[in-house]
Amino acid sequence: MAERAVLEALKQSGAKTKGAAELAIVLTNDAEQRDLNLQWRGKDSPTNVLSFPQIEPFGPVVGILGDITMARETLEREAADQGTSFADHFTHLVVHGFLHILGYDHLSDAEALQMESLETQILARLGIADPYAG
Repeated sequence: MAERAVLEALKQSGAKTKGAAELAIVLTNDAEQRDLNLQWRGKDSPTNVLSFPQIEPFGPVVGILGDITMARETLEREAADQGTSFADHFTHLVVHGFLHILGYDHLSDAEALQMESLETQILARLGIADPYAG
């Protein structure tokens, strides 16, 4: 499903592909994710997903795109809290993380609205309910 999610995100985002590309998706644990979050964002807590882009924001999608790391325990907890399956939540966060790789962000309300709308559109095409509804 992760591959389908990334391909759908490429398609729906309008990103321009320029050749072969590589993306690493790492499913780790809360302790490792906490260490990464502290090292790269200065936040001493686990988080569900981190993205480490290796391409310019909104630039050509080619070569080594970057890494997405996800904390398994956090994903399991969030899926249970949201009443969704682990697979659907995992797919949502793959899409979310990949959109960060492409250059999207949610630092401002306008950016968040744009990114969440695109996520919702991509997930709907994959048969996954809107994670932001309600």
